[in-house]
This record gives sequence, structure tokens and C-alpha cells, in this order.
Amino acid sequence: MATDATSKKRYYRKNVDFFKLVEKIKLWPSRSGTLHGIKSITIRGSIAEITTHCNETFQIYNSRHSRAARCLRNKLFFQACTTCKIPAWKLEKYSSTFVNQNYGSHL
Repeated sequence: MATDATSKKRYYRKNVDFFKLVEKIKLWPSRSGTLHGIKSITIRGSIAEITTHCNETFQIYNSRHSRAARCLRNKLFFQACTTCKIPAWKLEKYSSTFVNQNYGSHL
């Protein structure tokens, strides 16, 4: 039964609000290609403050065309952060997620 849950494909809309997508996925790609787990996200208008599990805190802007948005949509990352300790099931779920223009959840 566990193989059915891991092999299930998830679809999200391409043009959903970026903050909602980050809040749902709970992963953040750094510029070096490392994937971090998000501990908390606080949204204040068009700026959000993210705290990762490795205690990094930074601000992001609500942009669908940003580097991070493209990396999340296209699943561009080289490795998972060893300090954040992202579980294997979460990486498997992330890799089975597809972003589509016309089909999927509106979040």
C-alpha cells in the first residue's frame, strides 16, 4: 500500500501564488543548488520571512518568475541539506510532483 502513495502523481497549477506554493511544498532551493526544509514562513504583504531547519532566516519576494520559483517548478537541485535532514519520503513526494499550466490544484 505504501508504494501506491509514493507513486501517486501530484499536479499543481503553474501560475498559483508563489507564497502558497512554498507554504505547501515546505522546501527552499538555495543558489548553490541545495534543497532546504522550511521550519516556518511568515507572510507580510508581498514579502515573506522564511526560517529553515538549519536556522537560516531570510526574506523573499512574491515573484512567480524568480530563480527560486523556476527551481521549484522544474525541480532543479543538486543535493539536500544535511543539516535540515529532509526525510526521503518528502524528497520522493517532491520528485513526483508536476507543475502544469492547465491542470492541477489551485492551492
